[in-house]
Amino acid sequence: MTTESASLYQDLEKKSIAELLTYINQEDHTIPLAIQKSLPQIEALIQALVPRMRAGGRLFYIGAGTSGRLGIVDASECPPTFGVAHDRVIGLIAGGDTAIRRAVEFAEDNEEQAWKDLALYLPTPLDTLIGIAASGRTPYVIGGVRQAREAGLLTGCIVCNTDSALAQAVEYPIEIVVGAEVITGSTRMKAGTAQKLVLNMISTTTMIQLGHIKGNKMVDMQLSNHKLWQRGAKMLMDELQIDENTARNLLKTYGSVRDALKNYQS
Repeated sequence: MTTESASLYQDLEKKSIAELLTYINQEDHTIPLAIQKSLPQIEALIQALVPRMRAGGRLFYIGAGTSGRLGIVDASECPPTFGVAHDRVIGLIAGGDTAIRRAVEFAEDNEEQAWKDLALYLPTPLDTLIGIAASGRTPYVIGGVRQAREAGLLTGCIVCNTDSALAQAVEYPIEIVVGAEVITGSTRMKAGTAQKLVLNMISTTTMIQLGHIKGNKMVDMQLSNHKLWQRGAKMLMDELQIDENTARNLLKTYGSVRDALKNYQS
């Protein structure tokens, strides 16, 4: 597998810090180019995903290790960024919440557990499941998408090898082949970065399509700290040509940038 191919760099322990940073940076430059080749695959998945979410469906991510954690990060950022409910985008990881911080031995080897984890959310055919696995061979993920597909869910995946078992198990595979890692087989590096970038693309594009962005502004963001209150006030000041005090009062009255814009009367 490409993800297990030997590093192009030898004797890393003998290299200087500057040399190591240069090697990592050189390899990181190749990631966007690899993703660019797979844009049609990413587009196809989003095209199928958006109508289901418009109809009330949810988006689930499943993965193990780094891949699982990346899905959880992306899912957890959707409510504060786009103002959606916490149960619209959900990340699941092999081994449960314990595995977010520390590895759970052999959790990824159970082909039946992912569907059991997903079943707690009462999945329906309107839902979408995206399996994330750099290798494309993780049993937890493969078993999950297979059973989800049998149950009528839309299925996709993000993998970093071609012709993987995971890609063959889903309707909409996304294959991002980033090549050998600086440290042989350490897919938390380039492969993980590629997965993170693709997850950003999927969730961001989907939320824009669902109407959670106005212009280029996060008008549905949750006002959960002082920084976001300031950002919200700035949006209103720019859009409505009002002073900061008026903008803050609007936010206090209506609770969101979108509702403040909708209800403002000069």
